[in-house]
Amino acid sequence: MKNILKLEELAMFAISIYFFSLLPYAWWVFPALLLTPDIGLVGYAWNAKVGAWVYNIFHHKGLAIFIGAFGFVENVPLCLLAGIILFAHASFDRILGYGLKYNDSFAHTHLGQLKKSNSQ
Repeated sequence: MKNILKLEELAMFAISIYFFSLLPYAWWVFPALLLTPDIGLVGYAWNAKVGAWVYNIFHHKGLAIFIGAFGFVENVPLCLLAGIILFAHASFDRILGYGLKYNDSFAHTHLGQLKKSNSQ
């Protein structure tokens, strides 16, 4: 089942790249901005509850679609770009297994528990 979910997220990431290609930005803008939604991690400086809430806002696909749709309908190119980047980033994170966070810890996600690396 996890592989099917990852393939679905990969398809959404590819769609994000396609929609970005329709915008008048240089190709390097996409990879340059792709990790910017991780600014939401700053919430973890306060505590896990605030961190999860802020992180989830920056990784919510519904919000990404809303911002992108607003940019499209109202002809606000930066909102359209932001929506595409937010959506692409959320898909990319979920391909890697980083889901939306629960309040108790960063590692507890809607996709399951994040695995610890061997170095820890």
